[in-house]
Amino acid sequence: MSDKKYQITIGIETHVQLKTKTKLFSEVDNDARGKEPNSCVSPVDYALPGMLPRLNEDAVKLAIRAGSAMNAKINSRSRFDRKHYFYPDSPKGYQITQFFSPIIGEGSITLPSGKKIRIEHAHLEGDAGKLSHFDSYSLVDLNRVDTPLLEIVSMPDISSAEEARDYCKELWRNMVYAGVTNGDLYNGNMRFDVNISLKKPEDKALGTRAEIKNLNSFRSVERAVEYEYSRQSKLLDNGEKVIQETRGWSDATGKTTSQRSKENAQDYRYMPEPDLAPLNLSEDFIKTEYEKCPELPEDYRKRFKNSVSSDTIEIILDYPELARRLAEVEENNSNEDTVNYIANLFSSVLLAEENSSLLNDPLPDALKLSELAEMKAKNELSSTSAKEVFLKMFEEKHLGKSARILAKELNLIQENDSSALEKIVETVLLNPSTKKAQEDYRSGQEKVLGFLVGQVMKESKGKANPSAVSEILKKKLK
Repeated sequence: MSDKKYQITIGIETHVQLKTKTKLFSEVDNDARGKEPNSCVSPVDYALPGMLPRLNEDAVKLAIRAGSAMNAKINSRSRFDRKHYFYPDSPKGYQITQFFSPIIGEGSITLPSGKKIRIEHAHLEGDAGKLSHFDSYSLVDLNRVDTPLLEIVSMPDISSAEEARDYCKELWRNMVYAGVTNGDLYNGNMRFDVNISLKKPEDKALGTRAEIKNLNSFRSVERAVEYEYSRQSKLLDNGEKVIQETRGWSDATGKTTSQRSKENAQDYRYMPEPDLAPLNLSEDFIKTEYEKCPELPEDYRKRFKNSVSSDTIEIILDYPELARRLAEVEENNSNEDTVNYIANLFSSVLLAEENSSLLNDPLPDALKLSELAEMKAKNELSSTSAKEVFLKMFEEKHLGKSARILAKELNLIQENDSSALEKIVETVLLNPSTKKAQEDYRSGQEKVLGFLVGQVMKESKGKANPSAVSEILKKKLK
């Protein structure tokens, strides 16, 4: 997107699946992962005659907490509406949503770059089902019908594919940290609809927008925006018009394809939902739920600003449990070097591909991690040994053990006693096999010192502190 002939304007609608136990309007299980198709559905979800929806209070509470995570205003009065459309995955023939009076008003999300993306509003609604298409037929699974969603609508403040990716990622982080959603992108816990339009910089009016539906990864968002910029710019270069439409995205082809013309509000024939009373929330109710929002990514950035590099923090922030554990390390240890050391172990050792399977609950507690850092700082453990102990601490069979106990069991604690080390060094220097190396070192060939250090390490069965050994050898070989 280095070509700046056209200015891109992006707004994103994000569907966040709230992690309630039951659905938005019925007492059916809200978690259909691994369940048989059409097994988590009730007569209420079908809107059979005589079945009335009942609003899930927990969904309202989570919506307020989400509003807090977006620095948003919570509207004390909101109401539900019917959005009519006829698709096979919507058995009611309408969706219960909040079109006219949403529960959440204006807010914002701050990107790691510092740029603020404004939130226009966010509203509660029930999800539709899922269609699976095959060569000659389609199947419908209604397990997802009336799963509680919070649809978050951004203002068109995003101006690049990178910003679109960063906005979606930061919004995902905020919702997960706030405890609003499980955040499982693979299973559709958050889905992004990206609206994209192009115009010449001198034009005042925005261009015609296309909406890319149901993106479920940050990389897909970035790639879809890049492709759509290229597609629309070619149309404009050729004097053609961009059609307002809904488009799908294929990760396999890296392209968007037309799905249907984009509906306008009047096409849905909105009307007030007659079976649900308006939602009136007291100030105390809103305040109680609003203040339940825990520390968010931006809070952690500020907390670790002086102790951990920004690159390392951005890696850790993708794993809320690690960020929280690092905060506990800091609270139990004021030494910034300790916090930085554990942060680097998290980012470069634990999250390495071959070790990622160790990232499960429960994690080693903060005191045990701090003890490991202190042992490394005192040279009781070498860098390699400290990493070995660190990874062992995450194995289920070792979770209750301290770093020191594990290091002793693994025979990894270094020998730092100078008198003991001197005896080992003397033994090595008396060995005829090291005489030539000693002579070479004294003649100025300093690189042979490594060989001698290795011999001492071998004699000590790996327990000697190599730095201390090196200093003793230098004194002895003067």
